[in-house]
Amino acid sequence: MDESIVHQQMETEEKLKEECGVFGMYDLDGRDVAAPIYYGLFALQHRGQESCGIAVSETNGPKGKVSSIKGMGLVNEVFVGGALESLKGDIGVGHVRYSTAGASSRENAQPLVLNYVKGTLGLAHNGNLINARELRRELEYTGAIFQTTIDSEVIAYHIARERIKTPNVESAVINAMKKIKGAYSLVVMSPRKLIGARDPYGFKPLCIGKRDNAYILASETCALETIGAEYIRDVEPGEVVAITKDGIASYKEMCIPKEQQARCIFEYIYFARPDSHIDGVSVYGSRIKAGKFLAMDSPVDADLVVGVPESGNAAALGYSLQSGIPYGTAFVKNSYVGRTFIKPKQSNRESSVKIKLNVLREAVAGKRVIMIDDSIVRGTTSDRIVRMLRDAGATEVHMRVSSPPFLWPCYFGTDVPAREQLIAYNRTVEEIRQEIGADSLGYLRLERLQEMVDGIPICHGCFTGKYPMEPPEEDIRGEYDA
Repeated sequence: MDESIVHQQMETEEKLKEECGVFGMYDLDGRDVAAPIYYGLFALQHRGQESCGIAVSETNGPKGKVSSIKGMGLVNEVFVGGALESLKGDIGVGHVRYSTAGASSRENAQPLVLNYVKGTLGLAHNGNLINARELRRELEYTGAIFQTTIDSEVIAYHIARERIKTPNVESAVINAMKKIKGAYSLVVMSPRKLIGARDPYGFKPLCIGKRDNAYILASETCALETIGAEYIRDVEPGEVVAITKDGIASYKEMCIPKEQQARCIFEYIYFARPDSHIDGVSVYGSRIKAGKFLAMDSPVDADLVVGVPESGNAAALGYSLQSGIPYGTAFVKNSYVGRTFIKPKQSNRESSVKIKLNVLREAVAGKRVIMIDDSIVRGTTSDRIVRMLRDAGATEVHMRVSSPPFLWPCYFGTDVPAREQLIAYNRTVEEIRQEIGADSLGYLRLERLQEMVDGIPICHGCFTGKYPMEPPEEDIRGEYDA
C-alpha cells in the first residue's frame, strides 16, 4: 500500500482534511521567487501534507520555459539540498496537497505545467469540482490525454483551450469558470502574468499581498506574514485578478450577489491557521466566539476546560473566558509523527491516537473536565480521547463540539464522508454521548455559525443538507480530487 495512504488511515479516522494550499508570486523587479514561495508553502503546510511543488518562469526569458520541482512529502522533504537554487524565475506558483481520497501519487502533485500553442500555463488549485466527470469525458472525446486523476487538470485544459480563442489569459480563465462548477481557488502562471481566481461562492480563501515590488497570491494571510509581505485584500468570490508589470487588474464578470455567497465554515472552525484572517474575519476570534457560545448554550459545572489540539484550543479558551472555569492543558501532542510512520497492523488503531496524543495525568486527575474539539465525524477518535482522560484520573468528562453535528457529506473539498459513516446520522445527541462515553455532550447551535463569522455568508450543507448549488446526482468524490 502507498505509504502516504497508510499514513492517512493511521493518523486518525476522525480528523477532517482540507484539500490544498496555493501560493503565487510575481516580482516586478526581476528577483527570483522560489525561496519566498518555499517559505509561503511552509506556512500553508497545515493545508496539505501529502505532496508539494513549485514552478517558476522568467518573464524576460525564453517564452515557454518553466522550471519545476514537485514530489511526495512535506515541503522540507521535497526541497532538499540545492533544489531551490535550480529554480530561477521572477514569477511562480506553489502548492501543498492533501487528497481527500483516490490516487495519492507524484503524478497528482501540483502545480500542473501545460505546454500548448500559446506558451505555458502553471496552475495550482484548491477545491473540488462537482462536474469534473462530465468535463473530463467531454475533453477525452475531443482527443485530450490526461496525465493525472485530479480535476485540476480539467481546469487547466479548459483554460488552455479557451486561451486559443481569447485575447488574453484572464479572459480564458473567465470563460473556463463559466463551465466549471464547484469550489476552487486558482493561481495561474502564464509567461508574463500571474492570475488569481476564486469561485463565485467563495468556498475557498485567496488573498493578495505585496512585498517591496512583488505581488503575492496565497490561500491564507499567515503565509504573507511569514515572508514579510503586507496584506492588501482578499480576492472577492467570483473575481479574477491579473497581476502584470502594470499592477493589478480586476474582473468581476463571475461575481454573484453577496447573499448567495457561501464560504466554507470549516476554514474558521478547523482548517485555517488561527493567525489568519479570511475575508476580514479573524480565525482565532471565530474560535474564541464558538467557545463562548458553547459556554452560553451548553453550560456544565466542572473544574477545568481543555482543548483537543490544535483547533480545539482557542474554542476551549473562549469557553473558559465565558464560564469562568479555568483553562488548562490536558494533552501533549507529538508533532513529529510524520509521513514515514507506518503502523504494523491496520487493525490496531488504538495506538495511532496515543502516538499522536498523550494526557497530562497531573492536570486532570481528580477533576471534572470539559473537553472541546472542533468536530465529531465518525466518533472513533472521540471515544478514545474520552477514555484516555478517564484513565488519567478525570472524574467526569464533558465533551463540547465547536461545530453542529455532521449529517450530510461535503462535495466542495472537505472530506466529510457518506451519511452512513457519520456518527450523528440517525442518532440523537444522547445516543452519541453514550457511544463516545462522555458524561455530557453539547454541540454548537446552527444559528451561532453566522454570529461566529460576523455575519458573512457561509455554506452549512454538511449540517443541513442545503447546499448553495445542486450537488452531483452520484457521489464521485475521490475519482477526480484536487
